[in-house]
Amino acid sequence: MTKATKIAVVDDERDMRESISQWLALSGFDTEAFESAEAALRAIGPDYPGIVIADIRMPGMDGMQFLKKLMGLDSALPVIMITGHGDVPMAVEAMRMGAFDFLEKPFDPERMTDLAKRASAARRLTLDTRALRRDLAEGGHIMEKLIGASPAMERLREDILDLGQADGHVLIEGETGTGKTLVAHALHAVGSSAGRRFVLVSCGALDENALMRRLFGPDDAGAGQLPAIEEARGGTLVLEDIETLPDAVQARLLSVLDEEGTPPEARPEIRPETRVVAISNLQDEGETCETVLRPDLYYRLAAHRIVVPPLRARGEDVLTLFARLTEQFAEEYGCETPQVTAQEAAQLLQAPWPGNVRQLINLAERAVLQARRGQGSLASLLMNDHEEMRPVMTAEGKPLKEYVEAFERMLIDNAMRRHKGSVAAVMEELSLPRRTLNEKMAKYGLQRADYL
Repeated sequence: MTKATKIAVVDDERDMRESISQWLALSGFDTEAFESAEAALRAIGPDYPGIVIADIRMPGMDGMQFLKKLMGLDSALPVIMITGHGDVPMAVEAMRMGAFDFLEKPFDPERMTDLAKRASAARRLTLDTRALRRDLAEGGHIMEKLIGASPAMERLREDILDLGQADGHVLIEGETGTGKTLVAHALHAVGSSAGRRFVLVSCGALDENALMRRLFGPDDAGAGQLPAIEEARGGTLVLEDIETLPDAVQARLLSVLDEEGTPPEARPEIRPETRVVAISNLQDEGETCETVLRPDLYYRLAAHRIVVPPLRARGEDVLTLFARLTEQFAEEYGCETPQVTAQEAAQLLQAPWPGNVRQLINLAERAVLQARRGQGSLASLLMNDHEEMRPVMTAEGKPLKEYVEAFERMLIDNAMRRHKGSVAAVMEELSLPRRTLNEKMAKYGLQRADYL
């Protein structure tokens, strides 16, 4: 074991708890002994960093009552029960209640050690998983911005959570306005370097000399801003518009990344734990990062790849995003949120969205400002944004039923959000009986708890 695991030994018989504690200490465990269940409960909490070994027969609170209390505190806490010969049925009941296993007196010390090792391994896995979830939750405010229930967004969030914990550099690709920089922030927020520096450099905004200085610093030592490579050490370095890197900068960056495999004292510029996230905005037909970057650099940066889906591939997410955005802008401008008609919902779903989420954000703000003045309509704004769209929309290319369902889901979602999860208020607004509302919410994957 790389680290001594704590074991609480609970037994009212002094000789028994001392002999168990001594044997486990010799086996590499960190033990603490308690003469009663009551005393042990004062020291054991939900995230107790170890396991419990307890006798079933004890005065006061017996082992079964003690187990019930422990399971109430932390149902994943491994508890090994010690039983007498006649207590085996009770031990079986303890297993049903959640005990990890039981030892029957007189027991083999080697079996106790084996059980303790297995229980400790299970406990470490549980605690590691909880710690990971807490780490991921710290990045939750960023992950929450990746709104959408479409399969494309589900995959994107799964990719971020997986690659956030993985080693290696990441290449993020996608159309303009899809939120690639937000994805880079999310990767950092859910990764092991979340508490360290996040440094972003827009490669396309600097000429070759300025980019060399920003990334690697001047050739002669001097005061001023730290070069990005040094500033991001141990954290995340994000390179936007990676496809614009001049050849000389590509060569210098590759040499820096190659130094990751050398001993620490030989790495003057970057350490292996520094993750590079490259963002590509290539839009030209037939061009990819693989064709414009030198191959050795491309394969370094593309150890992992994430492709951010365009808005037109996200289905009903368009309506969800538009509703959230208009709510935010309405609050900002101090006015009512504009309501979307069925025809406008169909137009939002059919629009090609060449500017993706960025274009939708602009549209939502204009819709709120227009509604505040009491002028125009969302349909007119959409027509201005998408000249190829006809004033009257049909279900072309998509079954009418899907448009109807998307609009219905949007209405329920908006009403639940406005009324903060009050089912009664939503029933009244939409003139729906409770059973119908419950069925439709289940159908569309809407959970009341999300609105409270």
